Amino acid sequence: MTSAVVFGYSEVGVRCLSALLRHGVRVDLVLTHQDDPAEHQWFGSVAHLAREHHIPVTCPADPNAAAVVERVADLRPDFLFSFYYRHLLCERLLASATRGALNMHGSLLPKYRGRAPVNWAIVHGETETGASLHYMQARPDAGPLVGQESVPILIEDTALDVSMRVAVAAERLLERCLPDLIAGRASGVPLNLERGSYFGRRRPEDGKIHWHRPALEIHNLIRAVAPPFPGAFGEYAGQVLRVLGSRYLEQPARHPLQAPCLYIDGDDLQLDCCDGKQLTLTHAELGDMPLTASAFVARHGATPLSLL
Repeated sequence: MTSAVVFGYSEVGVRCLSALLRHGVRVDLVLTHQDDPAEHQWFGSVAHLAREHHIPVTCPADPNAAAVVERVADLRPDFLFSFYYRHLLCERLLASATRGALNMHGSLLPKYRGRAPVNWAIVHGETETGASLHYMQARPDAGPLVGQESVPILIEDTALDVSMRVAVAAERLLERCLPDLIAGRASGVPLNLERGSYFGRRRPEDGKIHWHRPALEIHNLIRAVAPPFPGAFGEYAGQVLRVLGSRYLEQPARHPLQAPCLYIDGDDLQLDCCDGKQLTLTHAELGDMPLTASAFVARHGATPLSLL
């Protein structure tokens, strides 16, 4: 029976661990993360799934600590899998798998190597992304590619929408590749990293809106960090203006000479941008209070409100 050790977290981790179990792979150990109570848990639990199947689970602070490496090496797994695990694994861990160590990454490699690939892809206005299964090397997201599955990014998709789509694609991709992996037929194709890109972790402060940017760029940022992620924000009159949802319809600005500015159109809160286009802000907060159309009129009246 084919054996594996799994490092996994998030929805991709749950779906890919499920795929291994459906294919009869014996998972001898699951390593995952302690849930952060400050993080909104929009995804399933790898630890819960593993325990349901009586698989030992551990949550090491450092997966590369000597004791962890020795424990994995003693199991002599055929495969080591990393499914959205948040730490890089050292070469000794990778070498402990007798038939290969593989990672499932949430982009179409070699594009968007590194952290938060779905969020970065949306920020940059990509119209597709996907899941990539590849062999691991010491350099992150750089080893030979076993397979990919693409998914669309639609103009109104948030990072949560795309993340769930990528998780489904990752599960399908692993299902498709597992027979060849088990049979020893999945050699992998080298990645051309010069044609790709690498991005680091996104921080909450990266969600700051710069009001002079074009409407589509602002929309892409808003949807890339919309809840359950930290959200986009700007500043107005010494208060934080949080923008948690928007629509981009390529409509011309109504008050281009006053842009960037906020105003009300019927029941909608509109943002005229400096490129002559407008956004509808579907969910906004000023300070700690919702900024609805009626709240805006009560506070500011019907005159467009400059954001500069």
